Amino acid sequence: MPAVDLNADLGEGYGVWSLGDDESLLSIVTSANVACGFHAGDPSTIRRTCLAAARGGVRIGAQVSYPDLPGFGRRAMAIPPEELRDIVLYQLGALDAFAQVAGTEVAYVKPHGALYHACWDDRVSARAVVEAAIEYDPSLVVLGPSGSQLLAEAERIGLEQAEEVFADRSYTPDGHLVARSQPGSVLHDAETVISRMIRLLDEGSLTAVDGTELRPAVRSICVHSDTPGAVELARGLRGALESSGVGIHSFC
Repeated sequence: MPAVDLNADLGEGYGVWSLGDDESLLSIVTSANVACGFHAGDPSTIRRTCLAAARGGVRIGAQVSYPDLPGFGRRAMAIPPEELRDIVLYQLGALDAFAQVAGTEVAYVKPHGALYHACWDDRVSARAVVEAAIEYDPSLVVLGPSGSQLLAEAERIGLEQAEEVFADRSYTPDGHLVARSQPGSVLHDAETVISRMIRLLDEGSLTAVDGTELRPAVRSICVHSDTPGAVELARGLRGALESSGVGIHSFC
């Protein structure tokens, strides 16, 4: 069995509002996708998240988004590529300031929500994200879905790529995520989630909603922090993977 990274979206509170149990998840995951203030996260939340990640030896990644606080970054936006590049660059710089104060660094970049989905198929959006990343720090790794334009553009421009799979989301026959508006898009049963991920790492196969067998590359597994029972699911997944002989290590 191979080694794999576990990541989660963290720092997604804003002001007096909290979302997810970041402290508990940081004791389980090896990489933290930290919100940079455009879909969630405020300066003090970002600072706390970076400090906690650094204390736990968890790698920090920039979870960059469209500027969409009211929609939690899950609404598609038509933004010119040059402006999108600068939006991503701005978020990288903001997060890196707090990472450095915490004694660590931003190691990778991962789009969030609607931007993630745009970068899956749209080369222009994907290129804007990776251009911002390489301008800021050519050592950044790009985390995204296997077979996406995002990873293709990262390879083209000379950035390291890391493929991820979502443990708690269903997949369509073409290898995309089932829309959250559809029933069954988010998986809550821990046994189902764990068995799917162990099979993926053991056999290289993941079953889509219609029974199609997908074969995505995977270096990282994501568990959403806002999924009900996320901490228990992540802890159970890590324990089961380790019991199966899978090493749990950051990809960067």
